[in-house]
Amino acid sequence: MANTAFQNAVKREEEYLRLVHPTPEDIPGCMNLFDVYLSCNAIRTQVKSLYRYGQMSSCGDKLEDFKFCLTMKMMHPEEKRDAWIRRRAEWWAKRRMTKSSEDVWDIRSEPLKNYPPPLPAEEAQVETGVIQ
Repeated sequence: MANTAFQNAVKREEEYLRLVHPTPEDIPGCMNLFDVYLSCNAIRTQVKSLYRYGQMSSCGDKLEDFKFCLTMKMMHPEEKRDAWIRRRAEWWAKRRMTKSSEDVWDIRSEPLKNYPPPLPAEEAQVETGVIQ
């Protein structure tokens, strides 16, 4: 069941990526991927990651993208595009099917009852400025 759901997700992602990258020239080149890898390792990026997440940024996936691009150098441009789209579709499908930081929140269909709680009479008098 899970494998079928994953394959369906990959198929949907491939369809979308084929629309986004209609020609082989639309996929990123190896130099572009290398630049992305280097910028991931830059001090500014690492400090921002340390501030936001409490840990250094992992750039291994960007290095793997660069190495994958190098393995495709001798392929025909259409084959290269297909291989790139397949790889990115699998990456997006995995990302969509696993847990996310957005999974922490549950969307409410109705507001909480009795929230905010009513103020005690003394606090209500102080806030409104009316003291009896």
